[in-house]
Amino acid sequence: MPARSPAEIRSSIESNRAELAVSVERLRGEITRLTDWRGQLERHRTQITVGVALVGVAVGLRMLGRRRRRER
Repeated sequence: MPARSPAEIRSSIESNRAELAVSVERLRGEITRLTDWRGQLERHRTQITVGVALVGVAVGLRMLGRRRRRER
């Protein structure tokens, strides 16, 4: 591997630094988007509604099952 000049090394370091800054900003934006719970609720409203309804049905059926066992 040929030796690089100090100028080439500096240029490479600056290039890597710039790429890292872009990556960090992109990651910061992604973290902000993923941790925005209001946005998550808005984006997944249908799935949440269906999930809550299914939990309600499951709880209701379980309560009915307990009542029937007591009545016997």
